[in-house]
Amino acid sequence: MIDFEVQGVELPNLDYDKVRDWLHDVAADYGFAIGALHYIFCNDDRILEVNRQFLQHDYYTDVITFDYTKDYVLSGDIFISLDTVSDNAKIAKVDIANELCRIIVHGLLHLTGQGDKTPKTKREMTRKENLALRKLSER
Repeated sequence: MIDFEVQGVELPNLDYDKVRDWLHDVAADYGFAIGALHYIFCNDDRILEVNRQFLQHDYYTDVITFDYTKDYVLSGDIFISLDTVSDNAKIAKVDIANELCRIIVHGLLHLTGQGDKTPKTKREMTRKENLALRKLSER
């Protein structure tokens, strides 16, 4: 089950059935099934609150992933700040929907065990995001 919720923002205009199918395919590419994935779209204030409360970090971010994965079944809560996604899209000069899909799959990739804390793991994360985005564009 993959669901999408909003907290303080409007639901972005995406084809959610297509996104769900895509995420199932990406998970399968890494040997995982999907259990319960809960995406929460929010604003910068909310993600800062989550970051402070649960991670003791005092900064804005685009995504925070809470991992409940067990036995190759992906489960988690993934908070995504639409404010930061929009800012990042402008900086990267890409469409907001494209950047949002990048962040949606970024959260899923974290659940598969992909990190992004070092330059090497960050490059690998970006490579995997790009592969997944190509798969989405081919749908």
